[in-house]
Amino acid sequence: MKKTNLDSWICEAEGIVELTRSALEALQLRRLNELLAKEKRRGGFYSDLPESIASLNGLKSLPFTTSEQLVRFGNGMLLVSQSEVSRIITDSTSGTTGEAKRVYYTEGDCGHTVGFFAAGLSELVFAGDTVLIAMPFSGSFGLGELIAAAIEKLGARPLKTGIGKTFGELRRTMAEHRPNVFVGMPVPLLSVLRYLGKGSLRRALISGDACPKSAVQETERILGSKLFPHYGSREMGLGGAVTCPAHEGMHIRENHVIAEIIGTSGQALPDGEFGELCITTIGMEAQPLIRYKTGDTARILKKDCPCGGVTRRLCGVERIYEDSLTSLDDALFALPCLVDYRASRQGERLFIDALTDGSPCVKSISAAAKKLYSDYEISATARECMDSDAPMYLGKRYLAKG
Repeated sequence: MKKTNLDSWICEAEGIVELTRSALEALQLRRLNELLAKEKRRGGFYSDLPESIASLNGLKSLPFTTSEQLVRFGNGMLLVSQSEVSRIITDSTSGTTGEAKRVYYTEGDCGHTVGFFAAGLSELVFAGDTVLIAMPFSGSFGLGELIAAAIEKLGARPLKTGIGKTFGELRRTMAEHRPNVFVGMPVPLLSVLRYLGKGSLRRALISGDACPKSAVQETERILGSKLFPHYGSREMGLGGAVTCPAHEGMHIRENHVIAEIIGTSGQALPDGEFGELCITTIGMEAQPLIRYKTGDTARILKKDCPCGGVTRRLCGVERIYEDSLTSLDDALFALPCLVDYRASRQGERLFIDALTDGSPCVKSISAAAKKLYSDYEISATARECMDSDAPMYLGKRYLAKG
């Protein structure tokens, strides 16, 4: 089996002849100590931390950084001048309240992300391909723009579709440009496939949201190929872990990110156990974070990857908050009639507004939801999806409160 292309990219980016576990961990320790020394000299947010640690195991003795701290002290975490900042992303995603997080990037940070994206995409994107990018485009160094740059780097053609397009618009785009690769969020991809059919699409990288098992299974059945999940976040430079041809977990961008899994009391958990993902971003120039608690659950796989890659792998990533739709998505998208739906909750009543293939399936939707929300009154409505409709969530899926 072919080894993950991420290993080759790390070697090229870091000037390493052969990537081994010891070489990678030595790089991580050197970068972490360089970061600690810089923070000490600067006298900023992390200046109370030691100037260096003797081994990576010493990272466990350092305090965590929380999302609340990033909101309150984000400007104080900058290690560069404002003039060197090329991009600021404000986290105003659904489910957050109060002041939003601001995450800063230099041009170098964005360049590293393009290289990482290209390494991950090269597993499924080849020269001459046309790639439909159903991700947000927000100007210079935005997510969609960085993905497009990575695709061009591979000799393929990016189709900058963005988000929010109606199914009719997507139908015309697919008929005119005949993309064979899709990059976007998982449920909108399944909605497109169920409503429009796969057309010329053959392969897909999914990212930006949790992917329910039923959606994965149905999407792979329609496409006729395995999906390539990707994990990333604003705090880790938008790109964090990618899937290799073995399709057994996502290889972590370990030259730029040290990943830990921690338990509820903050203890480090061994590989194979589920807990909260905690990251130290040793490759970020503008705003590196030390032991940042992501709010996502995951585990790091224990066994070596069948591809022979050196980097560790994440598996089972899900968000930690009470309004996640992952379980409900998994139950409802097991119904072949469902194209998309939106859910909200008012008191002890759950509302579901569904788009379907025209089949009479309101009772099936209600029954599937009732198994999960047994104490709730389920109020479901459904209508046939039309070309004028669009995916019902533009970003991450969540259970709205009325």
